[in-house]
Amino acid sequence: MRNFKRYIPILSSLFLVVNLFFYVKNLKEKSSVEPKVVQNIGSFHRESHCGKQPNFLTKLHIKAPVAIDLSQQRYKGLAFLHGKALSKVLHLKTWEQFDYFSSYALTPTGNMFLTPMPYISVKEQTFEFQKNIYKLHSNSGKLEVWLHLDEVHPSSNNPYGIIALTYDCDDNSLWISSLDETDYTHNRGVIYHVDVASKKILQRVEGVDALSLKLIKSEKGKFLLAGMARENSLNAYAIVEQEMKQTPLTLFNIGESTCRIRKISVIGKNQLKLKTIPFSYSLIAQTQEGNIRKTYTVLWDSSQLLWDVTGE
Repeated sequence: MRNFKRYIPILSSLFLVVNLFFYVKNLKEKSSVEPKVVQNIGSFHRESHCGKQPNFLTKLHIKAPVAIDLSQQRYKGLAFLHGKALSKVLHLKTWEQFDYFSSYALTPTGNMFLTPMPYISVKEQTFEFQKNIYKLHSNSGKLEVWLHLDEVHPSSNNPYGIIALTYDCDDNSLWISSLDETDYTHNRGVIYHVDVASKKILQRVEGVDALSLKLIKSEKGKFLLAGMARENSLNAYAIVEQEMKQTPLTLFNIGESTCRIRKISVIGKNQLKLKTIPFSYSLIAQTQEGNIRKTYTVLWDSSQLLWDVTGE
């Protein structure tokens, strides 16, 4: 017993050392866990876009309000709705020649660029149509293939090629997304930056599957917003000296895991409106504009550093 008592001070010291070691280790682990950072682009405002309606509408004495209809509910291709309660329609049969369209962008001269959309069933020319960007001429109303990207390869497994675009007022260019060759486990989509005057591809960013695109300027700079095709998230890519940075900011996710962001609009200060659709890479009719699943209003609260995502 006397011999054991001699070891008590040693055991006590050892006990204290062991406890101190685990205490310090625990402190280090806690300090290494960084607080969650909410990714954002800073404050932003709604800005008037530089694009305008085609000149041929004025020649036909069609006055505002005018809505561009790509819904495919009544008219194949595109149609212009106008008049009281948008009850009148301008639709030409020649606008049906390339089947269906997905999104559009207007330029300051009134030219319209459009992206294709496969619809319900695959026909002989469907895959070729998905490789094209189309142009509706402002003065004549003529619709034609403006740019053909032969490197885009839609297939029966994934019939989607070029899917979305947005016009850049800063340098007369288009930002264009393609989804070809992507599957359920791999992002193989591409973002193209194309000069309108020369049709030259200024930049090509691989591995980005964007179902929708929108340019936005904020206090932190210029960003390309992208509604992702494989995730239910909205990402932002910084544009620096007219080049897209490849590392995204994931701003937030929408509530429904099976839906994707199809349209992005800035409706006020720090406020977005998002329209979503159910989307997979199979050919389903839900991808048409008329089948919007749900609309979200999103507010960036700069005082609390959080995104408030509200479904309507």
